[in-house]
Amino acid sequence: MKLSDFKYSIPESLIAQYPTKKRGESRMMVLDRATQTVEDRGFKDILSFVRKGDCMVVNETKVFPARLTGIKDKTNAEVEIFLLRELEQDLWEVLVKPARKVRVGNKLHVGDYLTGEVVDNTVSGGRVIRFTYKGAFNDIIDRIGMVPLPPYIRREAENIDRERYQSIFSRVRGAVAAPTAALHFDKKMLKKIESQGVRVVPVLLHVGLGTFRPVAVEDLTRHKMDSEYYEVSPEASHAINQTIDRGGRIIAIGTTVVRVLETVVTSDGHIKTEKGWTDKFIYPPYDFKVVDIMLTNFHMPASTLLMLVCAFGGRDFIMKAYRKAVREKYKFFSYGDAMLIR
Repeated sequence: MKLSDFKYSIPESLIAQYPTKKRGESRMMVLDRATQTVEDRGFKDILSFVRKGDCMVVNETKVFPARLTGIKDKTNAEVEIFLLRELEQDLWEVLVKPARKVRVGNKLHVGDYLTGEVVDNTVSGGRVIRFTYKGAFNDIIDRIGMVPLPPYIRREAENIDRERYQSIFSRVRGAVAAPTAALHFDKKMLKKIESQGVRVVPVLLHVGLGTFRPVAVEDLTRHKMDSEYYEVSPEASHAINQTIDRGGRIIAIGTTVVRVLETVVTSDGHIKTEKGWTDKFIYPPYDFKVVDIMLTNFHMPASTLLMLVCAFGGRDFIMKAYRKAVREKYKFFSYGDAMLIR
């Protein structure tokens, strides 16, 4: 398939700029792959689609406030610093804007708390910066960093985002973007799901900007995903494998969970305990070996996320559903409505 197969038009008015007042109030489009039918439901109706013996797999990554504003030494020019990942102690891969003005050897001051020296260049506006500071680095970042909202949310981060751009499953710090399908859940809904005999199992994938990096080639076989760190614990693999052996269904909450599970699946259709880096790129056609049901949001045109969803649901069926979602004014992207594919 080609990049152009995954393009569609969406009015800017349908891009959600804020979350719903309360978690779980979003709409949910339900797609049945067997019957090729589409239902318009609310997210709270997810209880109708889970049953005893299912295993719901969630991503426990935690978003940190990765966006900083620095002042360039000598010129006092303002520079945006977007933390991507720590390469080693105090050495970070970052994105900077405007990149053309930030060179190796430059020092960037972030208030009175941090000083970063640019020590190397990477691709696409990237730099490697070594930070010096007083105190605990994470505490400083939590205090002065801004929530890294995606660029299609055309506003500055607000207090509400510190809570709502974080799922109730978040535990392990390291993501620069939220696994958005999980944002719909609140603790009350989680308890109801567990009370129906559904096992909830966490895995980890630290969402990086590579998930959202635009595909720049028409031939999808030439696109390379950035690597993202993942972990599947012995407890998680045991619970998932037990569900598979007992004939239960695996419900993936979001594309990040799907990528983890498909990264660690074995030849006999089970999950192995593992940690490492994955650059797995899933697009049609693809033979899914683990996931039976997926909850996701509506994704950007021509994105790797949309391609994964099309691989799971069928490209023509998914694109038909997206056109319906536009007509019926569903809300799109991170703070938008949900889609359940079964």
